[in-house]
Amino acid sequence: MSWVAAVARLRARREPGVLVTVATVRGHAPRRAGAKLVVGRTEAWGSIGGGNIEAVAIDRARELTGAADPEPELMEFALNDKVTGRHGVQCCGGAVTVLLEPLPVVQAVAVFGVGHVGLELARILARHELDLHLIDSRPDMLTEERLGVLADAVAHVRVHHTPLLPEEVLAELPSGAHVLIMTHDHAEDAALCDAALRTAGLGSIGLIGSSAKWARFRQRLATEGGHDAAAIERIRTPIGVPGIAGKEPATIAVSVAADLLRRFEQDAAGPHRDAGRSGAADGAD
Repeated sequence: MSWVAAVARLRARREPGVLVTVATVRGHAPRRAGAKLVVGRTEAWGSIGGGNIEAVAIDRARELTGAADPEPELMEFALNDKVTGRHGVQCCGGAVTVLLEPLPVVQAVAVFGVGHVGLELARILARHELDLHLIDSRPDMLTEERLGVLADAVAHVRVHHTPLLPEEVLAELPSGAHVLIMTHDHAEDAALCDAALRTAGLGSIGLIGSSAKWARFRQRLATEGGHDAAAIERIRTPIGVPGIAGKEPATIAVSVAADLLRRFEQDAAGPHRDAGRSGAADGAD
């Protein structure tokens, strides 16, 4: 398997890994500069020359996959019989520098509702390294022509057309996925809120809408859905950066995206507590 395919496999599994590359070679070495090895939790693909170099690199790569916020790093190896490595001696006569680049599990975001705001939001999020799920019950919102603006996306974009039960997609989302609910239909939004609270393993849940809309939803979630107050508080509304009051779709999308990216950073930094919120995203799509 090529290293590109191996990296894609790790991403599809949502498994962290490390890309190991022979960065420089001086003198004789088992592999030339550019040789690559992909290391996952239990598997490795490719080779940087075997022996002590490769074994030590794999050991260090697996340490990095367990680190909270790993950074790329260089390792240097002298290949002569005077140097005894952790896994034996390699006496090719040269020296090798190896670059280890962590391949973390990227954030996953699901946008339910790809209307005016949803599409603008998708355009922004698609420029980031994440798994982006776009869900809509209306086929005309998901045409190739309309989503053509995402053709050069950095994100891995998955499109879900769900004509009957959009909430069924929730069970297909990867663990920790952040959910943003902004469909064209308040009844659909309400069903998604209820289903999201019943779906284990999700990240944050955000709802677009006014305070009046949320008051109705909160009551329904408690009386009809049977959710307690603590569960209902998991839903964040309004969404967006506080203080941005514009109602244009692009303005709302920028606000929501900025708020979400801040949440990603907070997640990486550790547990946090939301402060009081009021933002641009209190309108309907």
